[in-house]
Amino acid sequence: MASNTQSSFEDFLPIMAHKLGGDALIGELCNGFRLLMDGDKGVITFDSLKKNAAVLGLQELTDGDLRSMLREGNFDEDGALNQMEFCVLMFRLSPELMEQSQFLLEEALHQELKESNWF
Repeated sequence: MASNTQSSFEDFLPIMAHKLGGDALIGELCNGFRLLMDGDKGVITFDSLKKNAAVLGLQELTDGDLRSMLREGNFDEDGALNQMEFCVLMFRLSPELMEQSQFLLEEALHQELKESNWF
């Protein structure tokens, strides 16, 4: 995958996580998924990724880059990314965010416990 694209994710996702918090970041990732997915299939396919990549500023990626992105995130090997695979891939593309993920998880759990009156 193009290194300048990966750098963009590394710089952008941690900032989003810090400003939005865990729940809102996941919501934004879900919105990104919906922008890229094939509306009929409910997953991100190569064709839907290629068609919608410019929406996220990824128009410079080659077909090989897009296929590589799909392969890297496609855990169930069905040739497409479901919403969970997409979110995991976005975190994996951001090493700094991976380091912060423990904090985000704890923050989300704390909020959940607070809302359920356990805390």
